Amino acid sequence: MLGRRHEGFELVHGHAVLFELIGIAIFTPASAWLFNQPVAHMGVIGVVSATVATIWNLPFNLGFDHALVRFTGRVVKTMPIRVAHAMLFEAGLIVLLIPFVAWYLGISLWAALMMDISIVAFYLVYAFVFNIAYDRAFPLPQLKAKSRAAGRALPA
Repeated sequence: MLGRRHEGFELVHGHAVLFELIGIAIFTPASAWLFNQPVAHMGVIGVVSATVATIWNLPFNLGFDHALVRFTGRVVKTMPIRVAHAMLFEAGLIVLLIPFVAWYLGISLWAALMMDISIVAFYLVYAFVFNIAYDRAFPLPQLKAKSRAAGRALPA
């Protein structure tokens, strides 16, 4: 039986793996059709983008949290701060990916920018829907315990 720490750790990793696998499975054929590119090429774009996003996540989040503490004295994220966080993360990701996308597909930087903006729009909607579904399917152990203690069912 897993301890509580390991249970949460596995949920986080399961979340990341499922998010990327499902995202790539949807993204690859849809983007190949939308951008009139070979499926294999868009699969490479999807895998490279997911890898870069995963690597970019740690330094971005550390830097964002440090800046937040420096400017506000705390790490509390209000809704406007969360929106800014998401927008800045995606903007940084676009800057990192445009040269690769342009080079790999043999398209202009402008075309790569337009493609990346479309990809970001897809992933923003996908992340929103995926996270709601994942949280309902796999609630955090602390939330399950609190709900049981309060005698309530988890929200559907």
